[in-house]
Amino acid sequence: MQDRIRIKSVEILSDDWARVTKTTFDYRRNDGTWETQIRQTYDRGDGAAILPFDRQRATVLLVRQFRYPAYVTGHHEPLIEACAGLLDENDPETAIRKEAEEELGYRLRAVRRLYAPYMSPGSVTERLTFFLADYTPADRISLGGGAVEEGEDIEVLEMTLDQAFAAIGDGRIVDAKTIMLIQHLKLETLTPP
Repeated sequence: MQDRIRIKSVEILSDDWARVTKTTFDYRRNDGTWETQIRQTYDRGDGAAILPFDRQRATVLLVRQFRYPAYVTGHHEPLIEACAGLLDENDPETAIRKEAEEELGYRLRAVRRLYAPYMSPGSVTERLTFFLADYTPADRISLGGGAVEEGEDIEVLEMTLDQAFAAIGDGRIVDAKTIMLIQHLKLETLTPP
């Protein structure tokens, strides 16, 4: 693709909580013609998400928290989500283990990496590494709730995998990363090894 893109200008529109950049570039289309395009990209770094699963009780750990972008677009309830966070300076597994301790209050044992998709590649640069992990009640080390100094106010939820799957169908779970993790786990439980 490098021979099909010519960057003309890059302008930083915002560099606060995240960086928003406006880029003007020439793009060579499949038919060989060149056209000028303008795109804005939103970059706040890559992240990781995890869905802990207690195989004995068939339960998962989720969080519920207020998300302003969802609120301002009409979803007035806090979102039910998988535990997630930015990588900052960590590798994905280190970052998600830290997030699980902060948000969920659990020290997770066997963490298993699934995949690392782009979540909204039309405008957001983030790749999110997905994980599953086993847990038991004995893995709990605190009440969780997130880092207050980061503005987090998180409620920890435990529900059965079937309840979580049903919550996708009835609209209580509308977060994409959470839907992907629940569906992945549901498929795994239905498929014999």
